[in-house]
Amino acid sequence: MVIFMNNKPMLNAYPDSMGGTLSDIVSLLSGEDLKDVFGSFYILPSLYHSDLDRGFSVIDYDINEKLADKRDLEALKRLGIDLKLDFILNHASAQSPQFVDLVNRGDRSEYRDFFIHWNDFWKGYGTMTEEGYIKPDPEYLQNMFFRKPGLPLMMVQFPDGTRVPYWNTFYQEEHYPLYLGQMDLNIKSPKVWDYYKDTLAKIASYGADIVRLDAFAYAPKEPGAKNFLNEPGTWELLRKIQEIAAPYKLTLLPEIHAAYEEQIYTKIAEQGYMTYDFFLPGLVIDAIENKRSRYLAAWARELVEKNIRVVNMLGCHDGIPLLDLKGILPETDIRDLIDRIVDRGGLVKNLHGQKNMYYQVNATYLSALGDSEQKLLMARAIQLFMPGKPQIWYLDLFAGKNDYEAVRMAGESGHKEINRTNLSMEQIGTALKTRVVKKQIEMIRFRNSCKAFKDGAGIRIEEDGEGILRIIWQNEECSAELMVDLMKETYEIKETVDGSV
Repeated sequence: MVIFMNNKPMLNAYPDSMGGTLSDIVSLLSGEDLKDVFGSFYILPSLYHSDLDRGFSVIDYDINEKLADKRDLEALKRLGIDLKLDFILNHASAQSPQFVDLVNRGDRSEYRDFFIHWNDFWKGYGTMTEEGYIKPDPEYLQNMFFRKPGLPLMMVQFPDGTRVPYWNTFYQEEHYPLYLGQMDLNIKSPKVWDYYKDTLAKIASYGADIVRLDAFAYAPKEPGAKNFLNEPGTWELLRKIQEIAAPYKLTLLPEIHAAYEEQIYTKIAEQGYMTYDFFLPGLVIDAIENKRSRYLAAWARELVEKNIRVVNMLGCHDGIPLLDLKGILPETDIRDLIDRIVDRGGLVKNLHGQKNMYYQVNATYLSALGDSEQKLLMARAIQLFMPGKPQIWYLDLFAGKNDYEAVRMAGESGHKEINRTNLSMEQIGTALKTRVVKKQIEMIRFRNSCKAFKDGAGIRIEEDGEGILRIIWQNEECSAELMVDLMKETYEIKETVDGSV
């Protein structure tokens, strides 16, 4: 299996997040302020033609010419910046050529089995309703995990007037003859595997080094089995995708949210994949706000001892993960953490509208820390010294605060826009002059260039139980040390080369 060895910091942004186009971002990364700061760039999937969920409902994987150009990607590679791009395994847009052909041609469409025909899937496992779809028997639903109320299906009207249900895990709108949504793919269809092969080839042609596998754990489905992380179906899916990706030397990064207590992150690591550290964002806030390091230090030690390779982060295009913390933090502490961030203006995303099924809180990381720039700098220092490859959300880099106007403009289900503000070149120019941004850039550049952080480095984590946390990276003659005093809200970074500080 190909394992991505570059653990340098990675920028994370939409192609229009910084200036308005990917070309603007290339200019910024070429300029004096940001040159040699990042070793990788995760470009979110509005890089492709898409229609919903700001990129995660892909129509096709051609480059969105309104926001980017292949020459921009080539320019990033010339800057020595590796690319991380998305591949959404579970679904495609209802506006994709395949689904549009299905809607227009019905049973005559060559893509009739490209998507999951609900009634074919559940035949013999439930009762037909008056509405025309099978309601599975209770014993077949008990292991299912649904992302929205009701059954995950969309009724599609064929040209002859019949209405046919198709599996739809995520977003949907029906406005016949226009359908909007993210339609689940039938991984048992040979055409879907042809699509997978073509898509990976296209992503590789863009110069991708890492491919983030979005929603992969929802793709394998069997009656009576889990529809999320179905075993062994999930691992078989990943194995087959890896076989396709291997000739292109692509590193796969499976994306999955699950509670720590489920230990799914260890299963992914045991399969030989890198994974996301979705525990770090909450653990860092816990450490800073509660002035304690033991939970954060314990997690850092586990990563080192088990040699788990991760991409870590503070903020991202989604919210701050909280469901993930179950089993690593006490339940009451997780609830206190949620309440604290919400009191500071964060927005809670609950599953199925149930308050006891928390998932994430949407906020910028600075606002989650009470708009304290010093706390943000502490958090960034901790992230950069944690085991793994640091991923930096652009809005955190520029010390963005909660954007309530963007939420208002987005309307219903617009909570994520609180942390997705597009910055103009003028706003970025102003931010680059501020201390909090300059200090972050200084630390990230150090992380990118210091030899202590090369692969193969030894990592040591120390704490005194009184709010002092030390993380030391040692690589041959070079070492880098972070000392954080959580009580005083201070941090210090030291580099030692051949015994000289």
